[in-house]
Amino acid sequence: MTNTDTDKALRERIGDLAYEVTQNAATERAFTGEYDDFYEKGIYVDVVSGEPLFSSLDKYDAGCGWPSFTKPIANQKVTNHQDNSYGMHRTEVRSQNAQSHLGHVFNDGPSAAGGLRYCINSAALRFIPYDKLAEKGYEAYIKLFD
Repeated sequence: MTNTDTDKALRERIGDLAYEVTQNAATERAFTGEYDDFYEKGIYVDVVSGEPLFSSLDKYDAGCGWPSFTKPIANQKVTNHQDNSYGMHRTEVRSQNAQSHLGHVFNDGPSAAGGLRYCINSAALRFIPYDKLAEKGYEAYIKLFD
């Protein structure tokens, strides 16, 4: 299979917006994402690879229009990269294994939780509800909620 065939299959599997966000570092419009105003118990995984990334326990309303988290499930689950696009100096966040573009991390999060705000595109995520963690193969993450 050529890379073009792989890209086409991935786009078909995750959809146009998720593809543009994760593969081309696009950004969904503020306040339009599925998980912006969403607070169910569970984890958020990379839409491309299924890598566990964030927990609902660390999600908060930053009022910025994108899902915001104080930290990833584990530091090794995401990587940080300098992003100087659009004349701004930001820190891009990517998933460790798939290298999907997720969003950016900023130093204006809640100080009591470490001061970071992981501002993440909903389109880069898939939510796994707490009561489906074992069924979907994420049973190791049930302990986060005990």
